[in-house]
Amino acid sequence: MSVHCILAILILVMTLDDQVYSGKITGGHMAVPHSRPYMVLLERNMSDGKKKYCGGFLLNEDFVMTAAHCHAKSYKVVLGAHIVSSNSEIQRISVEQAFPHKYFNATSFVNDVMLLKLSTKANFNENVKPIPLAGRDNGILPKSCILSGWGRTDKNSTYMSPTLMETNVTLIDNKECTIENFYCSQGDTGPAEGDSGGPLVCEDGKAFGVVSTAVTPHSGGSDIYRYSKIPDSRNWIFSTIGNAMIKV
Repeated sequence: MSVHCILAILILVMTLDDQVYSGKITGGHMAVPHSRPYMVLLERNMSDGKKKYCGGFLLNEDFVMTAAHCHAKSYKVVLGAHIVSSNSEIQRISVEQAFPHKYFNATSFVNDVMLLKLSTKANFNENVKPIPLAGRDNGILPKSCILSGWGRTDKNSTYMSPTLMETNVTLIDNKECTIENFYCSQGDTGPAEGDSGGPLVCEDGKAFGVVSTAVTPHSGGSDIYRYSKIPDSRNWIFSTIGNAMIKV
């Protein structure tokens, strides 16, 4: 297949619609292939027939976590991917049931987390592994955080990245973020369209947050990127998973 043909397919498959959500890895670099085996590309089939994308991450062989605002008519998860156009050892699994957080607020985006139960179990291997979740919030901001995803890499682009990208972010102490139970970062590096639902991975390689939204400060300055706190949702996460498995 010619290079031009491959590029045409990538553009057709990965085109994004306009979104207000956060979702591009800007100011980052390409991730080492398969160094983030928990990463999930979420294919979303919308009610209007269009296909959109979000990020996500693997919790266990049955469940993926993403953002609640990544709702859709139906879903398919892509596991084990680095270059999204490659079919080599990639697992594509449909979603049996979606569980948005029961207190998700679609206006403020508080509790912007969602669990997806897979129709068949993920097959763990070197390229597909779950990520552990952060424990209880002790009030201290985690350090050395990393974002990864296939979202846009340029503000003027309408296409997702064909390869997994990543960047480091530093969390900020922000009063509004604290009140609404978000972790936040600010600056020229961060997420945008296509990366929503991906994990904020910090100390000890654990998932501390879920990529949610970006807001522009009233006082001006660069956008503030918000991540739903996983420690605040631990009880809901584990009870939801437990109840879903009991019903099997």
